[in-house]
Amino acid sequence: MATYQFKLPDIGEGIAEAEIVAWHVKVGDTVEEDQQLADMMTDKATVEMESPVAGKVTKLAGEVGDQIAIGSVLVEIETEGAAPVPEPAGESRDEQPLADGMAEPTPAQAEEIPVTATADAQSAPKSQVSAPAPRPEPETEAATRAQVLASPAVRARARDLGIDLAQVKTGSDRVRHADLDAYLLYNGGSVSARGSGSPRADETIKVVGLRRKIAENMAEAKRRIPHFALVEEFDVSDLEDTRAMMNRDRGSNPKLTVLPFLITALSKALGEWPMINATYDDDANVVTRHGALHMGVATQTDGGLMVPVIRNAQGMSVWQLASEILRLSEAARTGKASREELTGPTFTISSLGPMGGIASTPVINPPQVATIAVNKVEQKVVVIDDELEVRKRMNLSLSCDHRVVDGWDAASFMQALKGYIENPLRLLSA
Repeated sequence: MATYQFKLPDIGEGIAEAEIVAWHVKVGDTVEEDQQLADMMTDKATVEMESPVAGKVTKLAGEVGDQIAIGSVLVEIETEGAAPVPEPAGESRDEQPLADGMAEPTPAQAEEIPVTATADAQSAPKSQVSAPAPRPEPETEAATRAQVLASPAVRARARDLGIDLAQVKTGSDRVRHADLDAYLLYNGGSVSARGSGSPRADETIKVVGLRRKIAENMAEAKRRIPHFALVEEFDVSDLEDTRAMMNRDRGSNPKLTVLPFLITALSKALGEWPMINATYDDDANVVTRHGALHMGVATQTDGGLMVPVIRNAQGMSVWQLASEILRLSEAARTGKASREELTGPTFTISSLGPMGGIASTPVINPPQVATIAVNKVEQKVVVIDDELEVRKRMNLSLSCDHRVVDGWDAASFMQALKGYIENPLRLLSA
């Protein structure tokens, strides 16, 4: 017998420590080579740790929520024979970032804000027949040991439902909530006991990882920033007509949502009201009015809300913005967004699409001094030139830091924004 010490490798970004966000083994468990041990989080990236050896777990470094230094022992494993030579701390084995899928985001997407799991068949009890079992065919063994990509939320839901993720078909590289829904529908919902009307047991969930960072940031924002909100209604009938026309002739371009148009309008209006495209260092009492717009786009992932950043959004067309939104949201949901892509926004926009409600009060992400939320589009009967018309209307909700932005500035900015959103030709002109 020998003891193998699995040390936490350098998982990038030049960080000194990582947080334990989930243990997948406990002391006394027997693990196989490449079996998942733990999920570790650095800043907003979550990485799965897998065992380089087979053996029995004899020691774990800490509990969920603890910070572990890079290079320190994460897990001790008792192995047969001589202890294998440990890998250098800077190398990791087949690590995969966690994600969803921004439904979703994954963290669902978390939504809001990618995981490797072995097939559930691996956890099945061994045969009690004394004769050795025949070695499975390569195809069977590969299927049994196949790695199924899914976010922690999807994996937990599948476990609660009693679903083997290896049996769930998916059209992408990972199983998502929508795939579980389709599986349940196909099987008549027979695998799930939910919805039976019986109460569920209480759950105690430790707030760790990205969810803890979100909680800390939001609490600090509300504690230090005197928020005020302004909600304005916009007529988006012409904008929606323009969007539909452009989508009909988009060629190889991505399908346009309303978001690229709103970001274009914001970049123009913020250029006229720079005190809102600003950051405030309240320790140094310095406000920086930014010449460029680095637009944060709130994205739901399975782990929670993440905010990837579109750099220099003021210089992009609506087509370029649409492509960048798709790229960054997918990177956030799959855990592949870089530190550069997750830091430094000067203004943030968030949208829940058709679930956006009629008004909201978004929380400012310091050191920014403002953020805006997009609410749902509704058809309303309105009076235009003394005539009743059915128009598409949408509310935008602006939150501002009252230490930096006055009510007059916020109202003037919203009127400037209205002038662009309600006049698509002016919006799309150079």
